[in-house]
Amino acid sequence: MTPGRLLVTGAAGFIGFHLCRRLLAEGWTVRGIDNLNDYYDPALKRARLSQLEGHPAFTFQHLDIAQRDDLHRLFTGSRFDVVVNLAAQAGVRYSLEHPHSYADSNLLGFVNLLEGCRHQGVDHLLFASSSSVYGANSRLPYSEHDPVDHPVSLYAATKRAGELMAHSYAHLYDIPVTGLRFFTVYGPWGRPDMAYFSFTRKILAGESIPVFNHGQMQRDFTYIDDIVEAVVRLVDHPPQRQVDWPADPATSAAPFRIYNIGNHQPVALLDFIATLEECLGRKAQLELLPMQAGDVLATYAEVNDLAALVDFAPRTPLARGLAEFVRWYRQYYGTA
Repeated sequence: MTPGRLLVTGAAGFIGFHLCRRLLAEGWTVRGIDNLNDYYDPALKRARLSQLEGHPAFTFQHLDIAQRDDLHRLFTGSRFDVVVNLAAQAGVRYSLEHPHSYADSNLLGFVNLLEGCRHQGVDHLLFASSSSVYGANSRLPYSEHDPVDHPVSLYAATKRAGELMAHSYAHLYDIPVTGLRFFTVYGPWGRPDMAYFSFTRKILAGESIPVFNHGQMQRDFTYIDDIVEAVVRLVDHPPQRQVDWPADPATSAAPFRIYNIGNHQPVALLDFIATLEECLGRKAQLELLPMQAGDVLATYAEVNDLAALVDFAPRTPLARGLAEFVRWYRQYYGTA
């Protein structure tokens, strides 16, 4: 697809910032929107934006997708060839205490965005889902071809609901839609609520770090550059309708497709902490705790379909990715 006009929601977020930077380098004209909420420090979001705003092909608008009229004006005033929806209320544990934030952004906000794409007839909508949708699934690695009917957190339930809403719009209005199930994304400019980020802060401060389920957990940690590489490749592959659809959860008779984007190499939590200790040159004080509500024991992405379509393979080993994060963290926060 020839680079054209592209909308990124959640542009001041972790993945949104990195994606915007890459798309600009690829020659796209990018409009970014974000509500800059205080789920975590808005100063970090503004610092990310400051890295983008000098680019002549980038414009930013402070806008909340949950505000229907504002989003309608955006779509009626601008034409977008591609939309990438990364705006969402994130976090499993936060959803236990703030459920309405998830309904406002992940459900109402996403419907507003789907309506904008419908009336404008965009060429391709890509949207962020999550590995959390696999919930109580016990078969590993997680495959897009398995059903995902048992979420174990409200966050996961809203992400699964988003997939279903997106499918309905693809079916009804012939909008090519691609869902992106991200697996534990980490790297520079990351989210402070993520474990690796808070672990780094606490280890450097000499504080203990909470280790749930006594460390007996695994995550498919995926470096941000690998995530962005996969998304950029998928932009050029809008799904097509399937005439002989095999009733497969990952595909559809509609122009709709779901892909896992993960490292395909789960890491034990205690091994992850040991690698982070090496990068920091500090030992961690572990506070071993029971399993947290809404958590799952392991995540592990099967990425065969993504590899077959766009020749994607994650390229960043954990040790290198964490070293890059620690280097950024020390520079950004001025830690010795």
